[in-house]
Amino acid sequence: MNFATSYVSALDALKSDDRLRSLKPRAGIDFSSNDYLALANSQRMRKAIAAAVAAGTPIGAGGSRLLRGNCAEHESLEAEAARFFGAEAAIFFATGYTANFAVITTLPQRDDLLVLDQLVHASIHEGARAGRAEFRFNAHNDADSVEEVIRSWRSEGGKGRIWIVAESLYSMDGDFAPLEALSEIAGRHDAFLMIDEAHATGVFGPGGRGLTAAYEGRENLIAIHTCGKALGAAGALVTTTKLLRDFIVNRCRPFIFSTAPSPLLAVAVEEALSTLREEPEHQQRLTQLIGVAREEIGARQGWQFSGSQIIPYIVGDNARAMDLAGGLQARGFDVRGIRPPTVPPGTARLRISLTNNVDENDVRAMLDALAEVTGGES
Repeated sequence: MNFATSYVSALDALKSDDRLRSLKPRAGIDFSSNDYLALANSQRMRKAIAAAVAAGTPIGAGGSRLLRGNCAEHESLEAEAARFFGAEAAIFFATGYTANFAVITTLPQRDDLLVLDQLVHASIHEGARAGRAEFRFNAHNDADSVEEVIRSWRSEGGKGRIWIVAESLYSMDGDFAPLEALSEIAGRHDAFLMIDEAHATGVFGPGGRGLTAAYEGRENLIAIHTCGKALGAAGALVTTTKLLRDFIVNRCRPFIFSTAPSPLLAVAVEEALSTLREEPEHQQRLTQLIGVAREEIGARQGWQFSGSQIIPYIVGDNARAMDLAGGLQARGFDVRGIRPPTVPPGTARLRISLTNNVDENDVRAMLDALAEVTGGES
């Protein structure tokens, strides 16, 4: 029996559809990372880690949080995160994927309904499939569609709690959720509102507290603040009530049965939060860069610009998207092509990411290069 046959066939199918992926080293000017505030290589973060190592902070936690893995650094970070974001409590996970999966598979119960925006992160999709609650999708960023899904479910006899799940800023389209409308719907239906702030934390909101800052502290809000993007480290913080935090500690399998994140990682994230509080110029600089991109794109490209640091250039064809990305990379700009299933079929694109790793001249030069590789088709 040839055990490799099915794997070879699957990879061949991806190749024929121009969706075969491979790992590439980073090279060129950064227009693809999520290191929005350029904190990943900041001297302040490096010094915080070095000081923690010198003071004896262990590299590994050595066990799950409920065993011997609960370190002072984890608790310090969670207390600081709750203060920073304005929540009752926070809990730290090793990745954003794990945090989304953990919340979705733990808090919604068997008779509940998850109402998911069609474009939420894959981790939320996976959590919904693995969880106990029923789930249905609403049209992207359409508050009326959320209402329609809820009314339909209730008319069919649904009795449990509603969970409205969205991203505050969508990672592939760069557009914003209608948070005020979703919050009002959650209030009318006595529903929970779960918002993934992955691409907004550090970039938007007062002091970089995200787009849910105005709603933090409400008992029906659960926010996921990813730490591996604008915060320059890794992991994710779930901000919520003390009650739900206690429930996660006692009932969340990804938390209970996982070795705790490195205490050094907790130190790094806490330092990132301090940086946001004490050095607002990082957020201000990125805001200015977004403004420059808006002006340049409006004047020279005529795109629809969402107003965020994420700029999609929709191509459609998989091979064409990768060819354009290759052309930009050959000119020294690290722009990546994004293909299904990361985005819907027929919407392959370039995902252009603005970060403080570039300046205004870099943005203009990248747009010039894009116009060159596309032959002015944009």
